[in-house]
Order: sequence, then C-alpha cells, then structure tokens
Amino acid sequence: MHSSLPVLALAGVATALPKIPFVSAADTIQISNSPIAIAARQAQACFVIGSDTLPAEVEDVVTSLVDTISCSNSATTISGVPDVTSGSTSFSSIDFSQSSQSPLEFALSKFATEEPLADSNLSFFQDALNVYLATEAGIRSVGGSLAIKVPKFFLEMQVSRIQTAQGNPPTAAGLQVDHLRDKVTKNAAGEDQDLLDQVTALAAQLQ
Repeated sequence: MHSSLPVLALAGVATALPKIPFVSAADTIQISNSPIAIAARQAQACFVIGSDTLPAEVEDVVTSLVDTISCSNSATTISGVPDVTSGSTSFSSIDFSQSSQSPLEFALSKFATEEPLADSNLSFFQDALNVYLATEAGIRSVGGSLAIKVPKFFLEMQVSRIQTAQGNPPTAAGLQVDHLRDKVTKNAAGEDQDLLDQVTALAAQLQ
C-alpha cells in the first residue's frame, strides 16, 4: 500500500503542470522589418534611408559597406539618398543620372579602363563601385527606380576584368566577367546594339 504513494504523487504533479499552447508561424512577431530593426539598420548604414525590404544579397552588401561608406549630412542624389563617398570618390561626381547620355553610354565613357588593362587604377574602380552599390541599396530601401543597375553591373565587370588582368581573378561565380557581361546586357536590353556590342568586346579583353 505504501509503495503506491509515490506513483499517485507524481500523477498529481503531472496533472498540475500547465499546458503549453501550440504556437504557429503566423503567431510569431516578425521583427526583420519592424521600426526597431529598420532604425538599427539605418543607424549602421547611413545610406539606407527607407523601410522597404532589401533582397538578402543587398543586405549583405550593406553590411560589407558600413565601415567603408560615409554619407553627406546635406547633399542628396537619386531618390533622396545621401551623397555617399568611398575613399576619395563621391557618387555625385560620377552620377549617371545627371548625364544626358544613356546609362550604358555613360558607363562606357566614364568608366573606361587603361591599355594595357592591368595598368588601370583598381582602387578608383572599386571606390566607384562601392558608391554605386551603396546608392542602389538606398534607392531600393525607398522603392525607387533601378536604372542604376546598368552602370553598377558595368563597374562590377570592369573591376573583375582589372583583377583578372592583374593576376587576381575573382573566384565567386557571380563575379566572373562573363556572368557580369550578361548582367549588363540583360539590364541594358533597350540600349543601342552598338553599345551592347562594346560591352561584349570588353568582356573578351582580359589583358
């Protein structure tokens, strides 16, 4: 008779335990785009001025640029994004939107490389790319026009070409010259064929 008491006691404890309700994904609070999360993102990246969701790859770019990019306290460029600077290069000094040329025509003329290719100033091209990447992220955060993608991808292709010519080709698949060539021509599909042909020709010149 005494041996049954512990069993009864345990049974009593089990019945006294509170039931834990099932929580579905719909019941959870999403904080990635909450005002707190957005404010934290903007505090770290001065060029992300809006609350629109950024693609994961763009968020990664934002994170990588936080310590590289500085923002003007007064001057703005496309879609109200602060004028950004990387190294000694500010976006306002190479802003395609202020040119009478088409985005691809501007990129071909403004971001031409040296001959031989290896003599090109990689630091300038990287700084130029940085300010374009930062400005694109800012534009995306407010849902602005993405015409900037044409010169941005062109700059990425030029950086890849220079790195390859200097003996340090990028290893990531997304940074290969041929892949970036296709990104340029796809986003610039409405441009003159002559300009598109120039991009194709440049992609084949790696020295």
